[in-house]
Amino acid sequence: MFTSVRLRLLTLALLPLVVLMPLLMLLAMARWTADYDKVLIANVESDLRIAEQYLGQLQSNSARALQGLADSAELADRLETGPSDIAAYLDLQRADLQLDFLYLLTGDALTEAAARWPVVRAAAAGRMSSEIDILAARDLKALSPALAAQARIALIETEAAAPTAREVEDRGMVVHTAAPLRRNGVRGVLVGGLLLNRNLDFIDTINALVYLHGQSRVSRQGTATLFLEDTRISTNVRLFEDVRALGTRVSAVVRQNVLGDGRTWLDRAFVVNDWYISGYLPLTDSFGQRVGMLYVGFLEAPYQIAKRAAYWSIVGAFALVVALSVPLFLWLAKGIFAPLEQMTRTMARVEQGDLTARNGPTGRSDEIGQVASHLDMLLDQVQERDRRLRNWADELNARVEERTRELKVANDKLEETFRQLVMSEKLASIGEITAGVAHEINNPVAVIQGNVDVMRMTLGTAADPVKTELELIDNQVMRIGAIVGKLLQFARPTEFGTFAESVDVAAVVRDCLVLVDHVISRQEIRVLTQMDEAPLVRIDPGELQQVVINVLINASQAMEGEGTLAISLAQEIRDGVCGAALRIADTGPGIPQERIDQIFDPFFTTKRGEGTGLGLSISQTLIQRAGGRITVRNRRARGAEFLIWLPEPQPEPQDILTRAHS
Repeated sequence: MFTSVRLRLLTLALLPLVVLMPLLMLLAMARWTADYDKVLIANVESDLRIAEQYLGQLQSNSARALQGLADSAELADRLETGPSDIAAYLDLQRADLQLDFLYLLTGDALTEAAARWPVVRAAAAGRMSSEIDILAARDLKALSPALAAQARIALIETEAAAPTAREVEDRGMVVHTAAPLRRNGVRGVLVGGLLLNRNLDFIDTINALVYLHGQSRVSRQGTATLFLEDTRISTNVRLFEDVRALGTRVSAVVRQNVLGDGRTWLDRAFVVNDWYISGYLPLTDSFGQRVGMLYVGFLEAPYQIAKRAAYWSIVGAFALVVALSVPLFLWLAKGIFAPLEQMTRTMARVEQGDLTARNGPTGRSDEIGQVASHLDMLLDQVQERDRRLRNWADELNARVEERTRELKVANDKLEETFRQLVMSEKLASIGEITAGVAHEINNPVAVIQGNVDVMRMTLGTAADPVKTELELIDNQVMRIGAIVGKLLQFARPTEFGTFAESVDVAAVVRDCLVLVDHVISRQEIRVLTQMDEAPLVRIDPGELQQVVINVLINASQAMEGEGTLAISLAQEIRDGVCGAALRIADTGPGIPQERIDQIFDPFFTTKRGEGTGLGLSISQTLIQRAGGRITVRNRRARGAEFLIWLPEPQPEPQDILTRAHS
């Protein structure tokens, strides 16, 4: 973070010069380098095409010359004189045509050669043909021992070349040409060839065509090479000053790309002892197989030197511009920085509480001088207003302190009065509810219980078919009495004891569903239950039944006539304690999110005029007293879900000691 106006202005002004300009220069140089390299690749591609055209022209010229000889009247006359004259004549013509071998095929020899060589087969069919072919050492020796010796090249171990067990290359790459005889009804083929191994005239001619014609190419240090597979068999690349690199091999990477994949290589490559901008063209024989490569390339070093020189020229020019621009800018900006820094110092003194600080005369009439004068005027006004505000603040503080004391006393009285009012209202409500329950419920319950006893005594054994129903009435009458007792217990919990025992939650839930069936059956509510195995819990069965019935009735009322009531029971571990988790979910509207935290408060109800707001509060008290938890949440889809979790009974200390001694 900058803390000085001078530093900020210098940064804003110099950032484009010292940061953005170098970035732009780097981008431009990178683009220029890429374009420069593309030009070099385009040049070597053009050179490779010239070499390829020369090789193609050599084949075409050889085919036309041989066909001209085959069609000549002199050859026809020689054919009539005898084989001895033909052999001598063909040897003379071979020298004139600058071929390494020339012979005539007829009869069985022609048939055998046509089966072996595609060029001969094409000529036998009446078409002259010229292709690159590879002749084995024995074939060369059969033609001429001198040709076999010329083709033999010792292999030189070359760095990065593909591994090989061979020590010598004795095969010959030849321009293989055949032309049919078309006179006097004689079926024959004239076959000639030019051996390219050690053919320095051939490779030097390519080098001269590519790199020595035209003034623009004089400075390029170029080479040309002919490969039989990956071995140099004709080249003007030098191992030493007067020793050509015959027998050295191309790198495995180039071999794979050109011979393996059949792609033309146009890129930089290490050739024998230096880097060259190189082009490698795959050569195929008359069988369509890739048998060699034609290479042209020029030394990369002069172009790298030229690029580095260009880079350093640009860097030097930029450094010179920066060296001249920065001092000039600082000298021009000095008149701006001084008054700005003075204003900064003045404002710092004001921030420290010195309202008498001023800029004073700047001696400038421009915008900065006007700002300094206006700042001094504003500071005068601020100082005067500060004096007035301090006077008003002292008076106001005295009044506020006096008023605060009065409000505090009144607020304390109001809070005490409110607490007493809330407690009075609560006790009055509980007393009223309790009295009503005792009067309105206990009397009818007594009548019901009495009549049930009368029916049991009157019917005697005839009451056995309805014995279960009579016992259910007895249990519910007792539960009504327990509910009244629990209501009184909510108001005076210390006056009542608890009667907890091990309870099967699933059995309690099934009983509760029977008891609330009259509420559910009046609506279109579908009840889904899933009761998995869960541990017994320690709680008063009547209290648990009261809680479950309260939640079931609330859920039924929330669905307003139709919906689904889902009840599930499963074992669940909380804080390392195993227990039973009972979930009761409805598909009603849910609980407003802003009121969900108040749902267990005493006297809180969402059914104004219908309930007392004590049901869930009493339920929470009963569950917490049993060591459990009751929570509520809104479901993601629709409705609310109550979770009642009760712990598994833990053995008493004396029980543990008893089991330990037994």
